Amino acid sequence: MSLPAIEALISRPELHDYLAILKGARNGLVYGVKIRFPHALIMSILFGRGDVKARATQIYKATKTHALNLAKFVTIYKSLILVQRKLNGGKERSADTFVAGLVGGYVVFGNRTAINEQIVLYVASRVVASFIPRAFATPTPRNPNGQNRPIPPRAPLFTVFAALTWGAVMWLFKHQEETLQPGMWSSMKYLYLDSDHWKSLKDPTVA
Repeated sequence: MSLPAIEALISRPELHDYLAILKGARNGLVYGVKIRFPHALIMSILFGRGDVKARATQIYKATKTHALNLAKFVTIYKSLILVQRKLNGGKERSADTFVAGLVGGYVVFGNRTAINEQIVLYVASRVVASFIPRAFATPTPRNPNGQNRPIPPRAPLFTVFAALTWGAVMWLFKHQEETLQPGMWSSMKYLYLDSDHWKSLKDPTVA
């Protein structure tokens, strides 16, 4: 198929919603790779075990899992939004996004794995932080694409939120470390426990 034919196909209005699902899946794959690959690479260098081949395999599996999960979630979410909108006469209701996210989260991220846990905790922290009052009122009207740019939280309240967050996580690390997510526990162990020991003045690596 020639390029003009492809451009004509993707510009057809009746295909817009379905092509949006396809592009969403594609964007999920791309974003998952961009996010997970450098993270997996650094974690493998700092905390990985085994030879180079074993570590490369771990990086590949983690990147593949993250990317595919995001692609699957976006596909499910956008598909359910489309189905609900069609069932409601072409109108989207406020609860539709919650229902679509709920089902997508259950299907894709409901299985407890290390990667799923990291993603869910990341999202959960953003949900909790969203309750901090914003620095200023939401501007109106919205910009041309129907969305507003994120508004930062009020500085004094964010300071309290940050202090409570770090106080709580340090207490958990000291007294209930088994409740922390494994990746965070490894990072905190490296920072706060391994730094207590030196092999020698010439070799200041952790014991």
